[in-house]
Amino acid sequence: MKVAVFPGTFDPLTLGHLDLIKRGSALFDQLAVAVMTNQNKKPLFTVEERVEQIKEAVSGLDNVSVITTEGLTVDLMNRIGADYLMRGLRNTTDFQYERDIAAMNNFLDDQCETVFFLAKPEYQHLSSSILKEVTSSGGDISAYLPKNINEALKQRIKEEKLKRVKEHNEKTR
Repeated sequence: MKVAVFPGTFDPLTLGHLDLIKRGSALFDQLAVAVMTNQNKKPLFTVEERVEQIKEAVSGLDNVSVITTEGLTVDLMNRIGADYLMRGLRNTTDFQYERDIAAMNNFLDDQCETVFFLAKPEYQHLSSSILKEVTSSGGDISAYLPKNINEALKQRIKEEKLKRVKEHNEKTR
């Protein structure tokens, strides 16, 4: 059985991510989407919220599960019996970064095989951070997000703006 892990922070999951998940689910017998915690990022959504959002977005894909973990991806792979690590590439910058991670993962576990998927042209310019920034500035990015996640993102941005206004008002009193 071919089992793969597709790790990421997915804050939020984009249609580019979803396209990769669909393509990976066609290639692998089982695909685990692993919602990771990245200490270098300040997520807009909690891990639990992202898991629920992704579960809804992938609900029609029977061989896809959504899990969470902390620590090394190779340790997760060993726990769930995965031999393949699935990663998406949008550009040469992604390639250089992912190549180095793949080499380190292979050093940590020589059974870890990284499989790269090239992003489709319509998704190569996407990143979760750009989509959050555009939404925060009032732009409509609904063409790049699953509907449930687009609605959640708009709501969260609205809540965050209100929170900042309240904090500012508290400081100026």
